[in-house]
Amino acid sequence: MSIEIVLMGLLVGCLVGMTGVGGAALLTPILVLWGINPVVAIGTDFAYNTITKLFGAIQHIRQKTVNFQLVKYLAIGSLPAAIGANIVFYSLFSEGYDEELIVLMIGIVLITVSSISLLQFIFIPDPNNRWKTKTLKDKRFFTIMAGVIIGGIVGITSIGSGSLFALLILYFYNVKSSELVGTDITHAFFLVLVSGLLMARLGHIDYLLVGNLLCGSIPGAVIGSKLSLKVPQKAMKILIVTIILVSGMALVL
Repeated sequence: MSIEIVLMGLLVGCLVGMTGVGGAALLTPILVLWGINPVVAIGTDFAYNTITKLFGAIQHIRQKTVNFQLVKYLAIGSLPAAIGANIVFYSLFSEGYDEELIVLMIGIVLITVSSISLLQFIFIPDPNNRWKTKTLKDKRFFTIMAGVIIGGIVGITSIGSGSLFALLILYFYNVKSSELVGTDITHAFFLVLVSGLLMARLGHIDYLLVGNLLCGSIPGAVIGSKLSLKVPQKAMKILIVTIILVSGMALVL
């Protein structure tokens, strides 16, 4: 057992439980920097994230901080898209896949959107956003289509199950910060579960590495989920977009 990997799992697990983000977008680049094959890093991250987010989701369900209707609409779009994108891509296009370019583009998107969000939260705390005033039923089609687009990205890269959906929820849905986190984690669990099973079929998982990470991440996810109830809403939203900004920088660098 590697204490460094366990501590990394603890840190990432705590961030995931508390904010819903910081999993794949932080962990995958770190694994690649440690010399792990990129495809194995993605598959390992799927397996690790699935179990970590399961424990985070269970804790948030206990805390009643999950919007199940929003989870349903997101999943209707994201799960089939992730499955289809993963199967088609790794069957037909993986040899010509420029992973560095894709990861760079995702990193730039995360940096741009999170930077704008951070400035907005600091200088314009209550912007006029007509999308947030609409009911979830009115946004059903939009929610499903957003799930399709982001789900396809996650199915190929493993990145964005937490961060991209967190940004979506922040901008378009009027929910409390703790409910944002719980909804994001619960939906992300189902998304990384189906994608992780597909990766397991391809044999792209380092199970020993997963075990070491989980020794830290499972208690970290539970601790972080409990902390999400104690952090003020504005501070939580600033923390979420800050972690997404750091995740984007990690992808780019």
